Amino acid sequence: MKGLIFDIKEFAVHDGEGIRTTVFFKGCPLRCVWCHNPEGLSPKRELYLKQNGCLSCGLCKKPCDHPECQEIGRCLHICPKNLVSTAGMEWEAEALAEKLLKHKDFFNSMGGGITLSGGEPLLQADFCAELLTLLKGQVHTAIETSGFANADTFQKVVGLCDFVFMDVKLADAEQHKKYTGVDNKIILQNAAWLKQSGIKHTFRTPLIPDITDTEENLNAIKTIVGDSPWEKLAYNPLAGAKYKNVFREYLLEDIRKRLKQNDG
Repeated sequence: MKGLIFDIKEFAVHDGEGIRTTVFFKGCPLRCVWCHNPEGLSPKRELYLKQNGCLSCGLCKKPCDHPECQEIGRCLHICPKNLVSTAGMEWEAEALAEKLLKHKDFFNSMGGGITLSGGEPLLQADFCAELLTLLKGQVHTAIETSGFANADTFQKVVGLCDFVFMDVKLADAEQHKKYTGVDNKIILQNAAWLKQSGIKHTFRTPLIPDITDTEENLNAIKTIVGDSPWEKLAYNPLAGAKYKNVFREYLLEDIRKRLKQNDG
């Protein structure tokens, strides 16, 4: 089975215990206004053009005969500064597992492993499950997920993992839909199942100023997570830097300004 991956980061130290390799799955059903991986949002392969340094020469827009360039409408090979690439590469599950397991002895000796991230891995649940099955018993596996998936999908995939990082971003359903684009009902249901599943896990909340870091929201999330481990992740002020590279608009700062004006 094939899956679409937009990055494989080696020597990661923030995605689980020890030194790890993190695999970033393409596509996400959420549209969090603070997302720091905009190249992971679309479930399709897409153009990634580094705007900083672009000469605006137009060479990449000229027609070419390279098969790999036709889907995105730009030539990937002609840029004089090598700024044109794609976000998204197809992998067969067996080939990806083989690549990841090359370092299994190192991971096992250092207490590290493999982490699946995104995007949202559960959007490619079948591929995710096949990959985890190939890795199972050979290396420690973890997943970073929003938890936005039906119960069967969620339980099938996380049940194959040694550890689960799950976001609980906003407790209020209306606020969750306003700032992430989806309701949080199934997320909270999956969180409740995870708490009693026996699977090792940690809940995470990104601390987005004026949105998720409010006392009201954090107190409500504290009740939701209960006795489970809970990490509060610092806001990344550089999150918007990559948006222009995938032709998206970063709206968070404008939203925060309006919130402050309304409070005033």
